[in-house]
Amino acid sequence: MWPFNRKQAAAIEQKSLAQPDEDLLALLGVNVTGTAAVATSVALTVPAVAAAVKTIAEAAATLPITVKRCVDGVEEDVPNFSALALLTNTANPWTSGYELIRDLISQALTSDKGGLAWVNKAGGSAREIIRYDGGILDVAYASDGSGEPTYRLNGKVIPPDQIVHVRGAFSKCPLTLCAEAIGVAHVLETHVANLFTNGARPGGIIKFPQGVKIGDTALGKMRTAWQQAFGGAANTGKTALLWDGGDFLPLTFSSVDAQLLELRKFQVIEVARSFRIPPQMLFELDRATWSNSEQMAREFIRYTLMPWLRALESAFNRVLLTDEERGEYRFCFDLDDTSQADLTARATAISTLITARVLNANEGRDWLGLPPRAGGEAYENPAITPGAAANDNRAPAQAAA
Repeated sequence: MWPFNRKQAAAIEQKSLAQPDEDLLALLGVNVTGTAAVATSVALTVPAVAAAVKTIAEAAATLPITVKRCVDGVEEDVPNFSALALLTNTANPWTSGYELIRDLISQALTSDKGGLAWVNKAGGSAREIIRYDGGILDVAYASDGSGEPTYRLNGKVIPPDQIVHVRGAFSKCPLTLCAEAIGVAHVLETHVANLFTNGARPGGIIKFPQGVKIGDTALGKMRTAWQQAFGGAANTGKTALLWDGGDFLPLTFSSVDAQLLELRKFQVIEVARSFRIPPQMLFELDRATWSNSEQMAREFIRYTLMPWLRALESAFNRVLLTDEERGEYRFCFDLDDTSQADLTARATAISTLITARVLNANEGRDWLGLPPRAGGEAYENPAITPGAAANDNRAPAQAAA
């Protein structure tokens, strides 16, 4: 049992005519984003959109987060900081810290209101973080242009220092800013689905000579017999029998149909632009090479992932730190894990930093998850330092013995 009372929020989604969302506008018959734009639930059925949201959200959630303390200009990790456990262990009894960060970013990428979560505090300390779906936890902004938010949980005003709020640029999510491009991608998906569902596109037409009259009954029987004999993939390639001078004319793909694949690829690139991620991360590999893929991966970290990480850090600093702690402590994501997949580049970087005496050997070993060794605390270049204990791989306790 938790040592405090949790306010129970009724599962009632509230909507406001002052700030109507796209679902409420749809109920009122209003379309403000254009003919091709689609709702969030529909946009996420486009594979490229779903992949983009998952790529950013899961990449942010998988990075380690720590609390750093600055003392005399030197930062050190504070692993036992109380609020850190909510982000690295469990945010609440049914949500892990990983799921909380992933869902906050996912919500910020798909909702103009951004990612919202309520911090339940007792005695001034955060005890749990709860993210609500729907309109249970809502935000509205002051009409005087200051942008001051007012948060409501089940209709009750909540202080800002109890709300984690993560939102994108312009206070709009990518689904809204690029609604038309995503809508076109959905239209193309729907067109292809209709094209191949139950043989929606006819393979040809049956033409009769001028003057041959066929009644409605005969046409109906002919259509039924033809469908039974040749409809579906299982009957492809069978020999057709025609009557009354009928002639079968096969249909060919038009120039528009021939460009359908190119159009679909272009829309994947448009979705990638919408979320500012490299196309190859959406498995659009037409222009991918070994060199530009590596460069794009670095740009993804710098220009896509880092802005969202900074938004998360700022939100956590605002809510999970007190006024006294905020100038000394800060939450920080460790981007070093983004290089773990490339062992060669990682080893080269560690070796270069040790040689330049930026890191010592034990700090480099810590990056690799290895225990320290005797003599590894010295900042020295093992390639030129005479007598350096570079080859002593024993643990400190063993060396002392």
